[in-house]
Amino acid sequence: MSKINVIGAGLAGVEAAFFLANKGHEVHLFEKRPHKMTPAHQSGLFGELVCSNSLKSNRLDNACGLLKEEMRAMQSLTMEAASFSSVPSGNALSVDREQFAKLITEKIRQNANIFVHSEDVKRLPDELTVLATGPLTSDELVDDISNIIGVKALSFYDASAPIISKDSINQNIAYYKSRYEQGDDSYINCPFSRDEYYHFVDELQKAETVKLRDFESQYFEGCLPIEVLAKRGVDTLRYGPLKPKGLALDRSRPPYAVVQLRQDNLIATLYNIVGFQTNLTYREQERVFRLIPGLESAEFERFGLMHRNTYINSPLALNDNLAIKNKDNIIVAGQLSGVEGYVESAATGIIAGIIAHHIAIGKEAPIPPSSTMIGSLIRYITKANPHGFSPMNANFGILANADKRHRQKDAEKALAAIKEYWTSANE
Repeated sequence: MSKINVIGAGLAGVEAAFFLANKGHEVHLFEKRPHKMTPAHQSGLFGELVCSNSLKSNRLDNACGLLKEEMRAMQSLTMEAASFSSVPSGNALSVDREQFAKLITEKIRQNANIFVHSEDVKRLPDELTVLATGPLTSDELVDDISNIIGVKALSFYDASAPIISKDSINQNIAYYKSRYEQGDDSYINCPFSRDEYYHFVDELQKAETVKLRDFESQYFEGCLPIEVLAKRGVDTLRYGPLKPKGLALDRSRPPYAVVQLRQDNLIATLYNIVGFQTNLTYREQERVFRLIPGLESAEFERFGLMHRNTYINSPLALNDNLAIKNKDNIIVAGQLSGVEGYVESAATGIIAGIIAHHIAIGKEAPIPPSSTMIGSLIRYITKANPHGFSPMNANFGILANADKRHRQKDAEKALAAIKEYWTSANE
């Protein structure tokens, strides 16, 4: 078998490396951490989750839930690790971040066909390579990519939510409940009265943010900082991440707004503030977020932070098989390719691995059909209008011939198609 490089040990990179190694290829996996850390990562573990510990819904009538099931059909390492490290979160799949990343790291390092290099790659190699450096691709490599594809790399800025100690939550005010009676009490809820809510929003709107200096604030609409949302209108939050619907303990006295906290580790000592990705200064995070009822004495184990997400204009730069048009030995995967989200990134890593494998053995690489969620994502990033191109999450709006009245049937068709694809990809 062939020698194949994989650059980046995030979710896309480890999926590609795992598939290729299991096909017998000699995989050289390059990861700059911990030799060179990023502004957002906390460790040198592979597959580290930065923004949230949630992989979103598990339901088949949810686009991300369908995508996860497609990944399970393709023997995804991400799904295996998520199952091992899952924590309660209602209908969502959430994980203990450390346990999740540790299992992925162990699986990769224990594979005899994978050779790990702690190295910051600054130029694209000439050998067959899966490029999965993610949203925090180094400036030098971004420059090299831009020179090769002939257009500037695009970028937007993302933010992550704070994590607090469970012991510091005032349980006399906060309570356990999942929205819409999901059958468990996975979330801790902090209820606002009307006056408390408006005071909180007022302080949030006035709070000091980190100065962005020489880079612009081009946020991804699906992951806006909480303070940016607050400035869109005083009631924006309570119709968004703080909506109280389905969270009343006493229906005769519903809360005016509710902040939810989601378990962040297996032993349930840490909780993250759902939807509170932020660019506030650390001091302001302590001051303002302690105005949330039940969090007046909150102990912050990790503050929210801002980081750059970089992606390329894939409709201009990539072929249908995710290879760079001007350098077709490079297969691009993950958020760098223009998908958005943990699951979406990991799924493209599997497909990139399949494509690289077929190139290595001299066969035409199969692309998953557009009747599948992953196939629809790949079609979007390679076929979308390049003018104003922006990252895409899994959604039924891009699934070929989808009918919102028949989500279950669409999901069943997608799973049948992905199983057939997986069989052909392994022939």
